[in-house]
Amino acid sequence: MNKIYLSVVIPSYDEMANLQKGVLKEIAHFLSKKSYKYEIIIVDDGSTDGSKEFTKHFIDDNPVFRLIESSHLGKAGAVTKGMLSAKGEYILFADMDQATPIEELDNLLPYFNKGYDIVIGSRQSKRRGAPWTRLIMAKSMIILRSLIVGLNNVSDTQCGFKVFRHNTAELIFTKINNLHHGFAKVSGSNVSAGFDVELLYMAQKMGYKIKEVYVDWRYVETRRVSPLKDSIEGLMGLFKIKLNSLKGLYD
Repeated sequence: MNKIYLSVVIPSYDEMANLQKGVLKEIAHFLSKKSYKYEIIIVDDGSTDGSKEFTKHFIDDNPVFRLIESSHLGKAGAVTKGMLSAKGEYILFADMDQATPIEELDNLLPYFNKGYDIVIGSRQSKRRGAPWTRLIMAKSMIILRSLIVGLNNVSDTQCGFKVFRHNTAELIFTKINNLHHGFAKVSGSNVSAGFDVELLYMAQKMGYKIKEVYVDWRYVETRRVSPLKDSIEGLMGLFKIKLNSLKGLYD
């Protein structure tokens, strides 16, 4: 059984706090009990807090992990690099903080046997522990996305837990990589809400079947969320997607 069944792609930018909590060990422990072959790809997005070195040391004792080192392109660029490098029949991208635990994978994979091309985790309205500012941001994003872009058949585009068939991921991420010219270098933390919306909107335009599945999710404290800044960037991202669509760039 030489063919890799599952690839897990995890972007990492200054993630020392989460790494020290043992998230990589949790992921490794869960997957070690599976009968299928898998790989875990950490895409370091130009970290400066020692997390890249931490990951390298961890990989020395865990060869199913591999590290891709990237200049700082933001989450969108890091995820895209990892997805295009993955070899698995199915490819999951997940957040390092494990707000959606890796165990939820077992609830998503069966839907591929029902003919779906992409299966995504959904928090729906249950966002346990999230502060009111995050809840307002989420509800506003849903309303604005519906008005500007559409994509009304997906309630939660932003949950960082999405699985793709290999050939689906290859086509979508190649297209999005070309559209953004390989992604440009950024400064500071850069987690654009528009990336997930664009990804799913593009998939819908390409005719792929998307299944949304409720997953357990827990709020993980982060300093990277700025309600005003992120809301403005998210709104601008939606307008950009609409403009790209009108230009026919997603056809």
